[in-house]
Amino acid sequence: MRLTLASTSPARLALLRSSGIEPVVVPSSVDEDQAVADATLAAGAPLTPETVVALLARAKAEASLRVVVDRGDEVGLLLGGDSVFVLDGVVHGKPHTAERARERWQAQRGRTGTLYSGHWLIDGTRPSPVGVGAVASAEVSFADDLDDAEIDAYIASGEPLEVAGAFTIDSLGAAFITRIDGDPSTVVGLSLPTLRRLVRTLGHDWHELRNRAGAL
Repeated sequence: MRLTLASTSPARLALLRSSGIEPVVVPSSVDEDQAVADATLAAGAPLTPETVVALLARAKAEASLRVVVDRGDEVGLLLGGDSVFVLDGVVHGKPHTAERARERWQAQRGRTGTLYSGHWLIDGTRPSPVGVGAVASAEVSFADDLDDAEIDAYIASGEPLEVAGAFTIDSLGAAFITRIDGDPSTVVGLSLPTLRRLVRTLGHDWHELRNRAGAL
């Protein structure tokens, strides 16, 4: 079974590969800020973190689907995902700048926040594509002895600038995380147990996706 990944995230790609799945990467083009703004206006109230990641995961998947269909390529299953980190009720996406990343780390060291990951899986093997979604969450606790010099060195690596919450658990940021309550892969940006459930909900078996050498 072909799996298309509507994401350029190296972490999501590595996670799928470690599970024996080599997806076809088809990046989506979505104005995330505008999508959230439009949905907020329609709702007439601020969106919950769960709603934000669900909304954007679906938008990315559907945008990628249009690219695949326009190319005339096989769809198979197509996955979109999105993640945000919440601390003190404030939603944090990618910081993009060193200054913003520094502010976040100074606020979250010694603290615990929640990482939400949204998933939207489209079954393109049917005459009319069908999609299902789910949101997973995990609590993340940070070291309380993290000093400014370590924060600056981490930011200088560039890693925290383009990841939700300004941290990773599968690379350089792992040394600063003391505890995770929940599925660890959720914090990477893609909950494998959640994806497996979605695959089964659509009537397929998880092992159908395994296509890497040694994983068949």
